[in-house]
Amino acid sequence: MSIISEYKLKDMKLKNRLVLPPMCMYSSEKGYVNEFYKAHYGSFALGQVGLIIIEATGVTENGRITDDDLGIWNEKFVDGLKNLVDFSHKYGSACGIQLAHAGRKSRVKNLEHYAPSKIDFKDTYNIPKEMSLKEIEYVVSSFGKSAKYANLAGMDIIEIHAAHGYLIHQFLSPITNKRKDNYGGELKNRILFLKMILEEVKKYWPKNKPISLRVSASDYIEDGIDIHMMVKIINEIKEYIDIVHVSSGGLIETDIDVYPGYQVEFSNIIKKECDIPTIAVGLLEDYNLSEYILKNEKCDLVAVGRGLLRNPKLLMEYVDKNKLKYNCLTQYERAY
Repeated sequence: MSIISEYKLKDMKLKNRLVLPPMCMYSSEKGYVNEFYKAHYGSFALGQVGLIIIEATGVTENGRITDDDLGIWNEKFVDGLKNLVDFSHKYGSACGIQLAHAGRKSRVKNLEHYAPSKIDFKDTYNIPKEMSLKEIEYVVSSFGKSAKYANLAGMDIIEIHAAHGYLIHQFLSPITNKRKDNYGGELKNRILFLKMILEEVKKYWPKNKPISLRVSASDYIEDGIDIHMMVKIINEIKEYIDIVHVSSGGLIETDIDVYPGYQVEFSNIIKKECDIPTIAVGLLEDYNLSEYILKNEKCDLVAVGRGLLRNPKLLMEYVDKNKLKYNCLTQYERAY
């Protein structure tokens, strides 16, 4: 197994195992795709990235992280997103989108922010409103509708964002979920919100297309989520998903020992103990490191964020420097 080997998950076929993870660009206007996004995501398709995952996209208007994030809470956003998908497909890349709600980490102006409990992220953020049962139901239904719009746009995969301290993560972690009803307390209750979202999404998302779940495998704080708790969470809901995108942190501000591959063991544990494919992420742009973790089956796909931002044609660089047998775009052959 190599970074240039093919991969298939349900009906999604990837020509290689390099993934662009979702990274917010904060460059949208009222939630719409604009010329920046066409050029930005198009560069990774031209660079032959196997799977391009469009950044965290709001399932509600106040679910965006900022006013400058993409939206998918209405069918009016479909055409712009479809342009990104069509260009990716034209040059052989699969394309997906991350469906997200920021919860207490939303900084959208002039709209109410809410969370499982009335706990702010930090002093510079608003104190969120504790979600009512009606608001929970609304957000759940919004994820379902957004999955429908993602399918209309032709996405090959959707990713449910349950990581980095955003709304679903806030429900999962005992640090941010202090509810006394059926959505708080013991682990099975804290999982309920995620389970309801996945059940709703399955109503609208085709069975032949995969669903990814982005998770933070550790909160890096005592009494928060750790890898053992995350294994339990995934085993409770894995019937609804097809692959886990394994990250960590983001719930609170805390020191993390960051180094190339620092999250790989989380991916390895989830892959083995939950018997489910994984995407590893976290400073993995070094070719030898990516090859090592793939060959040792610590993950199924490798996501490279910052490295691809610096060089969208990173895969071609791998091929050239390591004399690999791989067909890159003919338009760029003279450079390698």
